[in-house]
Amino acid sequence: MRILLRIVRRGGGSALPGLLLSKLAPGILPNTLRSFPDGLIVVTGSAGKSTTTKMLVAIARAHGKVVFTNPSTANISQGFYASIIEQAGLLGTVEADVAILEMDEGHAELFTRGFAPRQVTILNVMEDQLDRFVDPQLVRESLAKVANRATRAVILNADDQNTIIIGKSVLASTTWFGISKELLAQEKHGLSNAKTFLGIEARPQPRLEVIDRADQKVVAADTELGEIAFELPNRGLHFVVDSAAALESARAYLQDSYSPQLAAQVLNSLPPVFARGQVTQVNGEDIEFILVQNPGSTQLNLDNLYNSPEQIMLAIGRDVHDPSWMWTVDYSNLSHVDVVTGYNAFEASLVLAYNEVPVGRTTDNLEDGLEYFLAMPKPSGGVKTGIFSADAMRRIRRTLGFSGPEEEQS
Repeated sequence: MRILLRIVRRGGGSALPGLLLSKLAPGILPNTLRSFPDGLIVVTGSAGKSTTTKMLVAIARAHGKVVFTNPSTANISQGFYASIIEQAGLLGTVEADVAILEMDEGHAELFTRGFAPRQVTILNVMEDQLDRFVDPQLVRESLAKVANRATRAVILNADDQNTIIIGKSVLASTTWFGISKELLAQEKHGLSNAKTFLGIEARPQPRLEVIDRADQKVVAADTELGEIAFELPNRGLHFVVDSAAALESARAYLQDSYSPQLAAQVLNSLPPVFARGQVTQVNGEDIEFILVQNPGSTQLNLDNLYNSPEQIMLAIGRDVHDPSWMWTVDYSNLSHVDVVTGYNAFEASLVLAYNEVPVGRTTDNLEDGLEYFLAMPKPSGGVKTGIFSADAMRRIRRTLGFSGPEEEQS
C-alpha cells in the first residue's frame, strides 16, 4: 500500500496507510505496544521531538535494544499505525523490546489515556500555534497529565519554568537535564521557552548538564557517571538541549547497561533529522534545509545561521494559520532573503520589509519560488539555505521527490 501511494503521490503518502489501518483495525496499535517487554517511551514537547527521538532510538539500538519507532516523524495517531505497517513482519506482528515514540504535544494526552507509558520525556513548552493551543498554560497542563501517567520515570528540562512546574506534580521518579548558566548566558534569546507569568521556581539540579560547547563539539557532565564528550551534526544550543535530553532519557531507560562512551560514539556518527540543519543534495548542489515551527524555534534557528548565508529562501505555508507570531521574532541576523514563498509569502515579506531585511522576490506559488531559488547560480561561498514551515517542508519534499524523511536526491 505504501509503495503504491508513493507511486501515485511521489514524496508523500506516509500517513494515509496508517489512517486506513486505524479505521479497519483500531485495536492493533495498543495490542502491538502491549507486546513489547519494555513498554512505551514517549518524547514530547513544543520543539526538538524529532531530533531527541532519533538520538534516543540510536543509542538504545547501539545497546542491543530492538526498537519500534515512528521514523517518518509522523507523531500523531495515524503515524503510529503507519509505522506498524512499515515495520511489521509477514504475519503482521512487530518484534521489538520497546516502543520509543515522538508524540505531538497536542495528541500525547489523548493517546496516553489508553496506554500508560513506561517513561516520558518532556522537552519544553513554547509559544505556539494559537489556533491549536490557545495558551502555553494549556499545553503545560496537558503535558503534566502525560507525565503523571508514566509508570517508571519522567525526564524534564531544568531550564524551562514550564517543565519545572510540571515536575512539582509528578509522582514517578523524576530526573532533569540542563545547560550550564554560563552557556545559556551566551545565547542572545535564551531557549525561547514560553513565559509562565508566575513566580520564578528554583532550578532543579540536573542529573546531566551540558557544561561546555565549541561550535558542534559538546561536553556534558553526569553527576554519577562523569563527563561525556561528543560532536553533534547540527548547530545551535537548541540541538545541544536535545542531545542532553536524549542522553538522560537513555540512561533512565537502560539503567545499569547504559554506557556513556557508547552513547557518545552514537552521537558522533548520527546524521541530522531531515530539515533540522541538514545539508541535502538537490540536482548535485548542497542545500541546507531548516524547519521553523513557532516563534521560539524560528528565533533559535535564525540566531544560529552559519556565516550569513549568501542565498536564502523563506517558505511559510498553510500551517501558519495566524501569521501574527512572525512579528514577534528578531530578524536582525538575516542580511537579506532572495525568495519569499508559500501560502503566507506576502505576509512574511511584509514582516521582513518592516524589519528592514531586503527581499529579492516574493511569490505565493511555492513551486515557482522553489524553482527560482534552485535556478540561482551556486553561491560563491557556503551553501544555499532554505528556511520553511512544516507545510512548506512537506510540499517541497513532495516536489523534490523525497519519499522518506532523510532521503536525498542526487
